[in-house]
Amino acid sequence: MRNLFSLLNFPARRRLEVLRPRLHRLAYAWCHDAALADDLVQDTLAKALTRSEQLRDEQALESWLFSILNNCWRDHLRARRDFVDVSELDEAIYSEEPGPEQHYASRQAVQRVRRAIARLPIGQRQVITLVDIEECGYADVARILEVPVGTIMSRLSRARQALKQHLSTDQTAPAERTDGRTVIRRIK
Repeated sequence: MRNLFSLLNFPARRRLEVLRPRLHRLAYAWCHDAALADDLVQDTLAKALTRSEQLRDEQALESWLFSILNNCWRDHLRARRDFVDVSELDEAIYSEEPGPEQHYASRQAVQRVRRAIARLPIGQRQVITLVDIEECGYADVARILEVPVGTIMSRLSRARQALKQHLSTDQTAPAERTDGRTVIRRIK
């Protein structure tokens, strides 16, 4: 069986190679599972390659792929009929920070944001990752999620408000731990 990927011309193959990490980042933001994100991206690219004739405008390749990814994610949720547990978040966040204190602070900040995003309803989570992380326009996100632009705007507004609340609550209660136990700190 021939590889469908090898049938693509070089520019098309290169565009898919460039978009693959963005698709993976988006899938991971939605499902919080690296293996599942890999599977979703693989399914997305396979469907895109087998249905390439459906792409009417090559300039819309990115939003078309995001739409396919969204449909793959929906299919997965329908098949499972439940959502991924937010306690299964990947805690391995690597960055090139000058010192261990800054590295730790950066990891903590990223983890707080990830936890806050994971607490959002799936519709808000999808919108905030597409608009604020992937930097898609409102019209593109509306096409991807198959909802009106006004719905995108209201979901984004609610998601940002909820994130703000989750993050401010997270910072005002530093003694609470994610495992449910409380730590008492001695203040001098």
